[in-house]
Amino acid sequence: MARRPALTVERIVDAAVAVADRGGLAAVSMRHVGAELGVEAMSLYHHIRGKEALLDLLADWIFAQIELPTIEKPWRAEMVLRAESARAVLSAHSWALGLTESRSNPGPALLRHHDTILGCLRYNGFPVALATSTFSAIDSYVHGFVLTELSVPIETAEDTEQFVETLHLPAQEYPHMAEMFAELVVGARYTYADEFAFGLDLILDALEVRLTAVR
Repeated sequence: MARRPALTVERIVDAAVAVADRGGLAAVSMRHVGAELGVEAMSLYHHIRGKEALLDLLADWIFAQIELPTIEKPWRAEMVLRAESARAVLSAHSWALGLTESRSNPGPALLRHHDTILGCLRYNGFPVALATSTFSAIDSYVHGFVLTELSVPIETAEDTEQFVETLHLPAQEYPHMAEMFAELVVGARYTYADEFAFGLDLILDALEVRLTAVR
């Protein structure tokens, strides 16, 4: 009979991720994670202090999955890369958005993530205050977009078109919405996800203007 692999913090966190991906953050408990690993919950306490410590590790795991910018490269392309990666990670793990915003005990991956983003902006000439505001603005956009994206009950262009067809909006009462649907949705392969790059570009365009003004 093959021996079960030894418990490690990494295996416990991976199991917690699997539990959260299936059942959401509410499903994460020492008992459920232990069951995922085929061990008693008490075995986990030899490696992790308890559920709160496990949630801290889960939050740090999320930041470890996000691709970081390269400090010495041009800031705009690197901010796009990081924003797209963050969106992909947060969308893939729908439980993560609320968790990463609620922890007060930052781990090394989170700290490295934040420091690298600020470092890239500072290397590219951003004053400290503008670098901080830039980080905040981009993150607020990414998190808000993901939250909306996860809540929208339609995913594909076909879903969007079917949804519009069920609305039966009278053009005389809602002329601007009817115009938008007719031009952008019906037969046009539109999905809400397409808006991400456009909105991000708007923010980055404004930031380039601000950066030019302070140089």
